[in-house]
Amino acid sequence: MDRPGLEVVVNGSHLNPLSRRGLLGAAGAAVAAGGAGALGAPTASAADGTAPQEPPFGPVTVRPGDTRYESLLRGNNFRFVGRPDEIRVVGSTEQVVRAVDDAVRSGRTVAVRSGGHCFENFTADPSVRMLLDLSPMDAVGYDPARGAFSVRPGATLGHVYRTLFKGWGVTVPAGGCPEVGAGGHFAGGGYGPLSRRYGSVVDHLYGVEVVVVGRDGTARAVVATREPDDPHHDLFWAHTGGGGGNFGVVTRYWLRSPGASGSDPARLLPPAPRAQLALLVTWPWDDTMTEQAFTRLLHNFGTWHEGNSAPGSRYAGLYAILIPSHATAGGFLMTVQIDADIPGARQLVEEFLRELYAGTGLRGKETWLTMPWLHPTTWPGTGEPGNVGTRRYKIKAGYLRRSFTAAQLAAIHRNLTNSTGTAGGGMLLVGYGGQVGAVAPTATAVAQREVVMKAVYQTIWSAEQDDAANLAWVRNFYRDVYADTGGVPVPGAVSDGSYINYPDTDLADPEWNTSGVPWHTLYYKDNYPRLQRVKARWDPRDVFQHALSVRP
Repeated sequence: MDRPGLEVVVNGSHLNPLSRRGLLGAAGAAVAAGGAGALGAPTASAADGTAPQEPPFGPVTVRPGDTRYESLLRGNNFRFVGRPDEIRVVGSTEQVVRAVDDAVRSGRTVAVRSGGHCFENFTADPSVRMLLDLSPMDAVGYDPARGAFSVRPGATLGHVYRTLFKGWGVTVPAGGCPEVGAGGHFAGGGYGPLSRRYGSVVDHLYGVEVVVVGRDGTARAVVATREPDDPHHDLFWAHTGGGGGNFGVVTRYWLRSPGASGSDPARLLPPAPRAQLALLVTWPWDDTMTEQAFTRLLHNFGTWHEGNSAPGSRYAGLYAILIPSHATAGGFLMTVQIDADIPGARQLVEEFLRELYAGTGLRGKETWLTMPWLHPTTWPGTGEPGNVGTRRYKIKAGYLRRSFTAAQLAAIHRNLTNSTGTAGGGMLLVGYGGQVGAVAPTATAVAQREVVMKAVYQTIWSAEQDDAANLAWVRNFYRDVYADTGGVPVPGAVSDGSYINYPDTDLADPEWNTSGVPWHTLYYKDNYPRLQRVKARWDPRDVFQHALSVRP
C-alpha cells in the first residue's frame, strides 16, 4: 500500500486489508494486487514523453475558507487531517522551487504529498504550515537525452504501468496498489509482485531531480544519478530507499535497468508479462481451523520462502500473500500470482501448494484464473484500505529472514482469535527475496537484502470513537509477536527491522519499543550514518523533517 518525496513517506506497496465488503471484497482486491549540477528543470519537453506539451498546471494556492480547502486536506488515512496555512498545488519543478523558497523565507514548515498514502501524519502534522500537492506532476515517458524513462512524482503506479506497457511493453517491479503515488513509493525502496523476479524499484533507478535547500536558505533543483563519477551521487544513493521527506522534494525520477543500453527503449526496463496466472485460496475460521492447523499453515508458508527465495530460484516468479484475518471476519485468504508464460507456471504454484498444505489437514477453496497482465495490475481501487467512508487505519510491519518461531506463531493465533479484535484486523505475510537479494546491503539505502518475507499488521475501522480500541489491539498484537526482542523486530536470526515505506512512529516511542534499539536502526541498519551525512550536506537547515526523518 504505499511515501513521500514526495509524499512524505508512503506505502510502498499498499497491501489489501479485509476491507469494505469483508472477506469477499478483500479477496477480489487481493487477487488483483498482486549527473549534472544545479538546474531549473524544463517546463515542457519531450523528456516527459509528449511533444508538444501544454503549459504546466498551476501553481494554485488554496487557503482556509476556499471551497477546495477541505477536499485537499486528507490523504489516504482519514485519521490525520492537518490545518496548513496554505496548500500549494504545483505542476512543475520551477513551481516547487518557488514554493519551497516561499516556505523557507517565511519560516513555515513544508511537507510534500504525491499520492497521499502515508501511514502516519507526516503531511498532516500540526506543525506543517505549507502542504505541497504534487499530484498534477504526473507525466511518464521516455527521455532520449538520458536514455531512461522519466516518471514524475505525482504519477500513480497504475499510470506508470499503463504508460510503460502501452508505449514500450516494459514495466518496473513496483507495488500492487495502482493509486499509490510514485513520489514516495520510489524514494522508500519500492517493491511489489514482480520484485522476487526483478528486484526492488530502486534497483532500476538511474537518476533523480530533487529540489534542495542550501545553507543560505535558497532552493534549487539538482540532478543526481547512479554514475559513480557524479558529484551528486550521494544524493542519488539516499533516494534508493532512504525514504521521502528527508532530503528535498523529488520532482522527477529516471528509470533504466543496470546494464541496459542501446537506443531501443523497450530493452531498458524489464519486459511486462503478457498474462498473469492468479490463484485465490480461502479458508473458513471454523472447527477445522485449530491452533495447530493454523500455526502449521503459517509455518509452512514461511519455511517455503526460506528455501525458495535465493536469487535465480526457479520459484522467483511466484509471488504469494497470506492474509490471516481476525476470526470475527469468518475466514481468511491467500493470493498467488505468476507470469502465465513462465514454463510450467501452474506446476510451480501447485508444488508450492503441496508444501503449504503439508501436515495441516486443511485444503482451502481454490479459484484459478488467467488474465491479461495490465487488467488486474491497474484495476481501480485495488489494495486500498477501506472505502470512501472507511479509511481509518494503523499499519505496523517487520522484515523476516526466516519463518516465525513457535512462540511467535502462538502469539499470532492468540491475537487473531481474542475478544478485542474485529473483522477489520489482521495481518499479511508477503513473499519477498529472490532478485532483491542479489544486491549488496550498502549498494542502495535498502539495507535488508537477506529477507524472505515482509509481515504487515493492520487494523481498519470507520468511526473516530473506535480509534483507541483499534490502536490498542494492533499495538498489543505487534508487541506480543516481538515480545522476546522488546516489542519490535530487532535484526537477528529471524527478524530484520522494518520497511520505511510502512512508517510506524511507535518504533520511536519508548512505551512501545523497549528493545534499546533505535528506530533508525530498525529501518536503515548500518546505512543510517551515511544517510545522516547526505542529510547534513543536502539539507543542512533540516527543512524537510517529520517524526521519522533522518536527523542531520
